[in-house]
Order: sequence, then C-alpha cells, then structure tokens
Amino acid sequence: MVCPDSYIPVYQYLCDEQAAWGIVLESLAAAGIVVTLILMLALLGMTSRVTDSTKRALIPIQLLFLLGTLGIFGLTFAFIIRLTKQTCPTRFFLFGVLFALCFACLLAHASKLVRLVRGGLGISGWWMLLTVIILWLVQCVIAILYVVLVIVKGNKPCVYTADDATKDDYNKDFVMVLIYVMALMALTFLISLFTLCGCNSSWKRHGTHIYVTMFFSISIWVVWIVMLLTGNQSLGHGHNWDDPTLAIALVANGWVFLIMYIVPEMCLLTRCVSDTPKSSGQSGQTQPRLLRQSYGVENRVFAQDDANQDSGRSSPSSPPRFVDTLPMKEFDPSKEFSIPRPQHRDWAQYRTHHLPPQ
Repeated sequence: MVCPDSYIPVYQYLCDEQAAWGIVLESLAAAGIVVTLILMLALLGMTSRVTDSTKRALIPIQLLFLLGTLGIFGLTFAFIIRLTKQTCPTRFFLFGVLFALCFACLLAHASKLVRLVRGGLGISGWWMLLTVIILWLVQCVIAILYVVLVIVKGNKPCVYTADDATKDDYNKDFVMVLIYVMALMALTFLISLFTLCGCNSSWKRHGTHIYVTMFFSISIWVVWIVMLLTGNQSLGHGHNWDDPTLAIALVANGWVFLIMYIVPEMCLLTRCVSDTPKSSGQSGQTQPRLLRQSYGVENRVFAQDDANQDSGRSSPSSPPRFVDTLPMKEFDPSKEFSIPRPQHRDWAQYRTHHLPPQ
C-alpha cells in the first residue's frame, strides 16, 4: 500500500498497488488530458495558417471534439473512485453527454464530406456548429430527466455492494440512458461509409479517419456493454469489475479519438491539396501540347513554301513551283474587272410635279 494512513476508502484505487488497474488508468487518463490540452493549443495556433476555407470551417467542430475528449479523460477518475451518492449522478449525466458531443462532431464532419468527395461544397460551418449543438442537447435533456426524475425524486439508491443483486438494475439503467448515443454512433458509422464512395481522393482521406475512428469506438462499446451486463458475472467476478470495465472503456475510447482522428486531421489541416480529381493513367506532370490538325488532303506546294519561309533558305531566283501545277490563262480585255463606281443619273424624270418658283 502506498496510500497514507488517513486515506478515505472511496479513493483506495487511486493509490492501491494491490489494485494496480486504478494507478495505470489514472496515469493514462492524466497523460490523455495533457496531450489533449497540447492539441487544443496547437489547433488554435494553426488557425492562421489554414488557407482553405473549407478546412477552416472545421476548426470549431474539432475544438468541440477535443473539449469532449478532455472531459472523457477527466470522467475516468469518477469511475476509479468508488460509487457514491456524489459520483453516481456524475456518471449518469456526463458519460452520455460527453460521448454525444464527440459523436455529434464526427457526424457533422461526415455529413459535410459526403458532398465534398463528390465535388460539392457541403454544409457551411455555422450549420455544422448548429447541428452539433442540437444533437448534443438531446442527450443533455435525456440525462437531466433521468437524474432528476429517477435518482433525485425517485430516491433510487446509488450505493451498492459487490454482491448486491439490485446492481443489475443499475447497470441496465446506465445502458438504457445511452441508447441515443448508440444511435448517433450507428448513424455516423453509416454516413462515413458514403464518404468513401466519391471521386475526390483528397477528401476521402478525411472520411477514412472518421470510418476507422467509428469502427474502433463501436468495438469498444460492444465489449464494455457485454462485460457490464453479462460478462463479469459469467466470469465469476460479480460486480467487482464493473468500474474497471467502464474506466478502461473511457481511456481506450479517448485515445482512439486522439490517435485515429485528431492527429491525422491536424496533419492534413495545413496541407494544400488540389480538389480536382486526377484521371487514371495520366501523370500530374504531363502538360497539354498544341497539335496541328489538318483536314482533307494537304497541299504539298504550300507546305513546301512554309518550310522554306521557316528555314529562311528560299531563293528568289528559283521559279515558282505553282507554274507547273496551276494552268495560266490569258487576260480577256473585253471583261472589265475594275471596281464599280457610281454613275451620274438625271433625276428630273422622276419628278411628279414642279415646285413653285421662289
């Protein structure tokens, strides 16, 4: 034991070497908090260097995403600390609210990419921000209603022992409150698949980041839900592993958000990539050339004259080559080939009456 003699039992896992999972998870969570803060400062510093207006519109969404990730790492300590009357409402409220914020940001980003990969413009930055806020507020309302109506007014107990059978109802309620978050996850994963079906390869890379992030997030959620509801009991550990299971899920999902999404997105944020899709089989360095096109049979006489003029070797003494090819005719003096000129006409015959004398 490295805990002091006057420690409070609810904080036992923060310093107990016999239960090393608490020390390991709080170390990973603390490292995640530090890395998230550094990334937030770096993202703010990179704002002035972003020249693409489309990517600049994503910066507020990514800042909100980092804010939600920061909260996920901080919430880990509420699960390392034992379940009490103070940590119970915090767990129920913040778990779904923080994940709803992150998944709403990913959903808004994926919705914009669906049109960008097809050559469109996508939704504007203000619409993305408004969409994230509306989707996030829905989970806030659900969590507030449960905490107020069930825990506070319903006087539902939040303190359980490891062998308490009513802890099963607590776990089921915890999962039921997160149904809306699961729907956001499924919708985001589905839309991220459509971002991989466009012709613009530069924006498809952003869609790949969202797809991979959602794939690992859904895998983590499936594992911790199964372990929380049936897995821990079937392995003979009762409810002793409930808090470690949820804490591991928080830390793992937080690092997935950073490694799979934020870091690759920040690497592409200031990179100028042409949005014009390249045709297959054509190199990017190939330049178009002007080709001379001819229609019909080319006259070799004029072609030879052009060649002589270009080379500067045409001789004035040489007889013209068109004498042998074009027949010459004598000029017919009976035919006038001069330019017609106006002739004087007597317009008096066209008068119908005489004007009175002045």
